[in-house]
Amino acid sequence: MKRIVLTGGGTAGHVTSNIALIPELKKQGWEIHYIGTKNGIENKLISDISDVTYHSVQSGKLRRYLDIRNLTDPFRVIAGIGQSVHLIRKIQPQIIFSKGGFVSVPVVLGGWLNRIPVIVHESDITPGLANKIATRFAKVVCTTFPETVKYFARGKAVHTGSPIRRELFLGKAERGKQLCSFPEDKPVILVMGGSLGAVAINQTVRSLLSKLTRRFNIIHICGSGNYDSTLENYPGYKQFEYVSDELPDLMALTDLVVSRAGANSIFEFLALKKPALLIPLPLSASRGDQILNARSFEKQGFSMLLQQESMTQDTLYDHIVELFLNREKYIKSMNESSTDNGIEKVLELIRNYSKKKSKSQ
Repeated sequence: MKRIVLTGGGTAGHVTSNIALIPELKKQGWEIHYIGTKNGIENKLISDISDVTYHSVQSGKLRRYLDIRNLTDPFRVIAGIGQSVHLIRKIQPQIIFSKGGFVSVPVVLGGWLNRIPVIVHESDITPGLANKIATRFAKVVCTTFPETVKYFARGKAVHTGSPIRRELFLGKAERGKQLCSFPEDKPVILVMGGSLGAVAINQTVRSLLSKLTRRFNIIHICGSGNYDSTLENYPGYKQFEYVSDELPDLMALTDLVVSRAGANSIFEFLALKKPALLIPLPLSASRGDQILNARSFEKQGFSMLLQQESMTQDTLYDHIVELFLNREKYIKSMNESSTDNGIEKVLELIRNYSKKKSKSQ
């Protein structure tokens, strides 16, 4: 029996590519196991998927800054490595595929100690701390951006692109309309801030509703705990804390996107040919990876960029209108892009390295 362990978590971005791979792995006859944390978003997103066995281990966040938890989290990581070693020895997979995030480090090390080949996928232009550690124990690193290959030893990294969920291409605008029940047919803006939402974007969009809804209908994925009940019946505005199965239909209805600049999300916008206004996490709240992602897409003509430090009601509104008026230019650039869905390339690497493992046994 072919068995694979998937890992990755902490944010939805570290789970999305795994979710894209799962249906394809099922078709190819893989028995799928997922190792994450007990309370992480990966548990919420994965545990209800049929024919995927979820296992939890301890882990600690890897921080570059001073924090009292830096004293205790290394012990959680060490415990997680021990748990992963035991789990992987029990599962006996042919391959481990890691999407990153701090939970992946114990799993990758557990795989390496069991001599299981590991494939790591790096979403952003520059590798995060967890993946910098994990890639030392990996056979190969898959990169979303071609620029990322240079950050790894020669021959260690291969540009595959980002695995995109096939169901995203199957959305129906009519079903999206039924979900939103907008009173008028207007161009639709989808606002999303990532799995945790984006307070700065949420507040600015909501302060502009009276102005925006004169020209647009607004779908707002605001993040867990950010639902505003006072706006529940606001004409031309529909809010969701989080969406899953509904996303393809909402995307099909959408003309423009206003979003953070997580790599998985922006490559989905590219695949679906949706012009986007990207508002990356600022340096004060991140290591700057989203800023680099957004600049890359701006340079290639796929998206507009607005730094959060420059975001006001006026600048946000002006950028949205400018993007809408020039949307065909952005769609043309996206249509001319040579970027493909990364699913097939990643699956090929999984097949190849799992065969090498089987031959060595």
